[in-house]
Amino acid sequence: MYKLFKQNMKLFLKTSYNISQIITKNYSTSFYITISLLDNETKKAIFSIYGFVRFADEIVDTFHQFDKKKLLQQFENDYYNAIQQEISLNPVLNSFQKTVKKYNIDDKHVQAFLSSMKNDLLIKDYSTKNEVDSYIYGSADVVGLMCLKVFCNGNSALYNELEFSAQKLGSAFQKVNFLRDLKNDIENLDRNYFPNVKKSNFDEKNKREIINDIENDFKMALSGIKKLPNKSKLAVLIAYYYYKNLLKKIRKTPAEKIIKSRIRISNFIKIILLLKAIIKYKLNLT
Repeated sequence: MYKLFKQNMKLFLKTSYNISQIITKNYSTSFYITISLLDNETKKAIFSIYGFVRFADEIVDTFHQFDKKKLLQQFENDYYNAIQQEISLNPVLNSFQKTVKKYNIDDKHVQAFLSSMKNDLLIKDYSTKNEVDSYIYGSADVVGLMCLKVFCNGNSALYNELEFSAQKLGSAFQKVNFLRDLKNDIENLDRNYFPNVKKSNFDEKNKREIINDIENDFKMALSGIKKLPNKSKLAVLIAYYYYKNLLKKIRKTPAEKIIKSRIRISNFIKIILLLKAIIKYKLNLT
């Protein structure tokens, strides 16, 4: 009887991880392919992190016909119930709570993330750099730190060494997303993450200043990528090249076009970037 019980619990947990994996695949094919290169245990953990942050993000960005504040609070309550009870009937929360405990992910990171999601329901216009930096820390930096906990797998010294660069990589990724999604954020979500930038005044000067700031983040992040454990280095390197290429395309795109359309990378270019990352990884040229 006990053996059957253990088998059923393993099946439920496996199913929970599988659902987080499906969520990743459905919402971000590029990220799914990248993470699929990791070993099985690391891959499961990263998928579970993605599932958690994706669902919270969907609440604030997509569920317009529902009470978003109530849904987000319920999501948070259900998460902490899962932490306390060590199980949840919500497969996304079940897999995430398991990852949090297995890799000792700090609750302050989860709280910072949820705080930024709540801010998306309250704040429409970020007027100072400090406000933006605080939002980015919660919405992106701490997600990178959660992943770093998984990559370091108990190696506290390595985690402490790479913490700063992981935050910078998260910041770079998020700021690129802000630029790419500028039209949708302003027109559909009525949000602006760049102080003093409006649809009416976004120009080449604004764009150049933002891009230079992102380039700085990328430079500080690269040194940390080089020191990641080999099994995770390739996956992060692929994401790095993808976002660097996306930023390069944004740099070449006129400001007036960025404010009118979403910038994308073709599947062909994604394949090229994947091969580039693999070659550099194999030749130890990172």
